[in-house]
Amino acid sequence: MNPNIAEVAFRIRSLREDLEFTPEEMAEATNRSVEEYVAQESGEQDLSFTFLYKCAEKLGVDVIELLTGEDPHLAGYSLIRNGDGLSIKRRAGFEYLHKAPAFKGKLCEPFVVTAPYLEEEQDAPIHLSRHEGQEFDFILSGKLRFAYENHIEELEPGDALLYDSGRGHGMIAIGGEPCIFLAIVMKDPRIAID
Repeated sequence: MNPNIAEVAFRIRSLREDLEFTPEEMAEATNRSVEEYVAQESGEQDLSFTFLYKCAEKLGVDVIELLTGEDPHLAGYSLIRNGDGLSIKRRAGFEYLHKAPAFKGKLCEPFVVTAPYLEEEQDAPIHLSRHEGQEFDFILSGKLRFAYENHIEELEPGDALLYDSGRGHGMIAIGGEPCIFLAIVMKDPRIAID
């Protein structure tokens, strides 16, 4: 399943209006200008995972509810077979395959991420994102250049990162091929989870 941007944007706008948040409050929560926020909420711009994650936090819902319109319902365990999951294609060809979309009360968001190799990114500064909590990334195949504020690391299969994702971080595939990695986005433990 690849969520429709217009439908996701409609759910964000509807929840914002139901909760009586202003576009200014949502812009602040998502670290965007009001104009940028309105463009994303209207579906005119692509929705990054970081934007969706921050909207879900502010709106008090699971990010899966924004993406699918369904509330996660499984408790105990969730099994997703090889190649299955909720596909989220965002950010210049990156594909995030959510590996537990129906599990309710998640303490983390588990993804298998495919970062495309793009020649034009190789000598350009890496775009940095921020979202509350921590992230664990484990390289499965290919090579990845990881930027963390002013630090740059190059990773290969078997390498792992754990970092404060509230600080600027970003990555690109290097070495002429896509990079596939496991990404576990962990919520800030100081934020209450139902």
